[in-house]
Amino acid sequence: METVKDVIRIGKPLSRGNLRKNLKHWQLMLFILIPLIYLLIFKYYPMLGAQIAFKDFKPQLGIWGSEWVGMKHFDAFFQSYQFERVLRNTFVISLYSLIAGFPIPIILALLLHSMRGKRFKSLVETVSYMPHFISTVVIVGMIMQLFNPHIGLAGVVSQSVFGQPLPDLFGSPGSFSHLYVWSGIWQNAGWGTIIYAAALAGVDPAQHEAAQIDGASRFKRILYVDLPAIMPTITILLIINAGNMMSVGFEKVFLMQTDLNLRSSEIISTYVYKVSFVQGSNFSFASAIGLFNSLINMVLLLIVNGVTRRMGGSSLW
Repeated sequence: METVKDVIRIGKPLSRGNLRKNLKHWQLMLFILIPLIYLLIFKYYPMLGAQIAFKDFKPQLGIWGSEWVGMKHFDAFFQSYQFERVLRNTFVISLYSLIAGFPIPIILALLLHSMRGKRFKSLVETVSYMPHFISTVVIVGMIMQLFNPHIGLAGVVSQSVFGQPLPDLFGSPGSFSHLYVWSGIWQNAGWGTIIYAAALAGVDPAQHEAAQIDGASRFKRILYVDLPAIMPTITILLIINAGNMMSVGFEKVFLMQTDLNLRSSEIISTYVYKVSFVQGSNFSFASAIGLFNSLINMVLLLIVNGVTRRMGGSSLW
């Protein structure tokens, strides 16, 4: 029996007979319908609300009844004294997270794959996966307790070893990005190795055997056998991460913010929250900022995807 895929592949027109035959499998089509409805309701329908960014939204008038003002809110954001600060902070933290955090799961996955002792390998995997399941609130609380200059472990060690108290890192604008990025790496590095471990599981053992016969060391086998095997996966994940580069997580940044480190911790997502709920109810202004941030992510995604495609590597399209 010819399926729809077969008809399209061989170039035959989809006749009524073929369509009727495929409709007999309506139970399978229902499985496609469920995620399609989910996408339409929760992903595409909310896009209609993006027009708030071009209107003076008033709840009593609704989205469609509010006055159209064009680029008014975008111009207000571009001319705001906060524009340069929040854009710079968001970009710096995102780029820092990408540069420092992206290679570590790859390195960890390669090291775990080359381990011989199964028990030790399982122990390392379990220990590295565990922080991922700790909630953001608990992670931030742990960081605050650890780096407390008076009662924290780091503060006590600094006082005992160096004879001087630890500086207040949460009150230092220069320390915020380091605390945010490296605590995130500690929390998610182990979990990030799962995809690479799955890709490494598909490497043909005969390649390693041939490399060993040729006298290749373990490091060279990692470099010339394992790494090229997962390179398509690395490229795809790099493109996806680049597309989300400006979408720094709101919860963790907001919990780590203090009045002293606000100069380096105010990012687009926290600024949108404050404009929407703390400093007033300017939903149109907040929507304009969020739409601008999404446009930057889309441009970065297109650029990175185009660069990887021209270099002959894998790409999303």
